[in-house]
Amino acid sequence: MFHQSLLTENVRCDVVCDSNIERALACNDSTRAAKLVTSVGELADVVRTGRLAICEDATLAAAAPSIDVLFDASTAIDAAPQFITMAMATGKHVVLMNAEADTLFGPFFWREAQRYEVGYTSADGDQPVVLARLVEELRFYGLTFVMAGNIKGFLDRYTDPIKIQPEAAKRYLDPQQCASYTDGTKLAVEMSIVANGLGCNLLRKGMIGPRVAEIDLLAAFDLAGRWGPGKPPVVDYILGAKPKGGIFVVGYTDDAYQRRMLNWFPSDLGQPGPFYFLTRPYHLVHMETMRTVIEVGRTGRSILAPRYGMRTEVICYAKQELRAATILTGPGGFECYGLIEERDRSTPGLPICLSSGAKLNRAIQKDSRIEFRDVDEGLLPRQALKAYREALAVTSSTGFLAE
Repeated sequence: MFHQSLLTENVRCDVVCDSNIERALACNDSTRAAKLVTSVGELADVVRTGRLAICEDATLAAAAPSIDVLFDASTAIDAAPQFITMAMATGKHVVLMNAEADTLFGPFFWREAQRYEVGYTSADGDQPVVLARLVEELRFYGLTFVMAGNIKGFLDRYTDPIKIQPEAAKRYLDPQQCASYTDGTKLAVEMSIVANGLGCNLLRKGMIGPRVAEIDLLAAFDLAGRWGPGKPPVVDYILGAKPKGGIFVVGYTDDAYQRRMLNWFPSDLGQPGPFYFLTRPYHLVHMETMRTVIEVGRTGRSILAPRYGMRTEVICYAKQELRAATILTGPGGFECYGLIEERDRSTPGLPICLSSGAKLNRAIQKDSRIEFRDVDEGLLPRQALKAYREALAVTSSTGFLAE
């Protein structure tokens, strides 16, 4: 993100924060000197004199004066509620590429953004906002939004940080992070963010994810049989199709003239209708992120935020038979994969992004759902658990859909 800020006009990064201070100090800008700071006053002095401030404490970055936007590209869970809300309280817009915090705390953050009158949005570059922008395009054409989906190249629910090590090394990824991509957890988290931001349901728990060689969405999902006007849109994915890293959205129109034109244009959008799809064959992660920073900084617009509350969650399922007293290691770990579900108020499942360090109080069979009652809540991260429950409470309150 820092490197991209150096390449993008009209944006300037003045503060870099990382719990690994050596990594933060490695950020290099040939036009500015960098200085390590340990207080808000020191940070303010450094920024005022045109230097780059480096810090280890995220609350320093959150409280920094003269900053318009806080961009969170970490995977912080327990610390995120404090520094995100502090940033909002000091008038900063917030952009999240911390998908774990986005899916766990999003409705709470959204309420706080309304309270402090700042923008709060997921970031361009990852699939959720890429999809949100394609949905905007679809609606601009006058089509009704039906489905948002991801194109995934490979899925292995039972991989782990050891099995995935060779592939992780090729991609310069942390093995556990790579495992969370491969076992479908990150896919579920991203589509949960989309569902909560755009008001989508599921066709079934975990999504369908049909394996297809080409993008033939109409046959893969039987949309005519599953969806009709007046029904909410859905999220899902296809497996094995190209282009890897692509996304798609599906729209519907029964307007005779629009259908005639869509079928006549030199395109392949799902003729003969009434369902049509748009695709984007890539997402460019950090290279796209500064678009969000500039847009929210200039207008305060929240491009994708959980306006529909905690409509869906990503819940732990056992990768193997687990014994009582097993300690869970979170997304991409040895014990669990995450499946997206519509929120279950009767038997709450354990969100996988909240599960690191959780201790099982009973044995769990392979592929079984892990619920809150199956773990010792006293070992869960305290601040994260509090903020998660606040997000649930916000979802249940009236007047949630504030803009």
